[in-house]
Amino acid sequence: MFFPVSGVETPVWLPPLVAFCISFATSMGGVSGAFLLLPFQVSVLGYTAPSVSATNQVYNILAIPSGVYRYIREGRMVWPLAWATVLGTLPGVFIGAWVRVTYLPDPRRFRLFASCVLFYIGLRLLVDIFRRCHIFRRQDAELPARNPTDRSMTTGATTGSRIAGSRFSIFRVEYSYQGHTYSFALVGVLVLCFVVGIAGGIYGIGGGAILAPFFVAILGLPVYTVAGAALFGTFVTSLAGVAFYHLLALYHPEIDIAPDWILGLLFGCGGVAGMYCGARCQKLVPEKIIKSILCCSILFVAVRYVVGFFLTP
Repeated sequence: MFFPVSGVETPVWLPPLVAFCISFATSMGGVSGAFLLLPFQVSVLGYTAPSVSATNQVYNILAIPSGVYRYIREGRMVWPLAWATVLGTLPGVFIGAWVRVTYLPDPRRFRLFASCVLFYIGLRLLVDIFRRCHIFRRQDAELPARNPTDRSMTTGATTGSRIAGSRFSIFRVEYSYQGHTYSFALVGVLVLCFVVGIAGGIYGIGGGAILAPFFVAILGLPVYTVAGAALFGTFVTSLAGVAFYHLLALYHPEIDIAPDWILGLLFGCGGVAGMYCGARCQKLVPEKIIKSILCCSILFVAVRYVVGFFLTP
């Protein structure tokens, strides 16, 4: 099938299949999978125009609601974190979209920027995985009779676990999950989300792929409670991002900026099923495995982009 807007020619079954596989794995960590879908479009389908970022966000709009629905239904949505993500990321997405069109239309420079962002995310996750493994080994040495079901890095979340005791103010948010209390500074999250929103707007991923690892690695929040909020923030900012790309297309008719809606719809169809299944299965998967999947995927794509930057003339 040929897509005239993007100039892509591919079997009609391939985009939804790829989107399903990616979103199933990444949605467990609160990531839509757009950060992996973009290099697939660029490197495999040959879609290198700036409009690939907008098409990526169309996928987010269509795919994310099914995953968010599952997290809300299972009581694992931290709403203060979700709204802080939206309010902080939204202005940054507009700035990022403008930077993408104005300063990074060249796909070679775009790959280099994307690789830098992905390397940082992947290394943060890798450090967090090894740090937590070291902590648990030390705890096991000190408490040899410790119940293994208490290890969030080894086992999945308890079936039916829900967020409880949520309290928030303009300065701090606090909630309980599986007998533990977690808290974070609201102002700090807003500032972080703004900076991440700029990078996410440039990369066309809504920022969720960057925020979810930050929430887990820096704020120390469990991935089971972060995923829904990160996906919700990505959904809202992707809506705004697509609208902004359409607006920019009116002022830059010489550049392909507006999304390929038909291609985005095919990706979205696969993403709907993958998001729902991933969100439903998340509580059964150990946190360490979820983080490892995200880390390996991110670093693999980053390496591919770096190699492509130096080998492409």
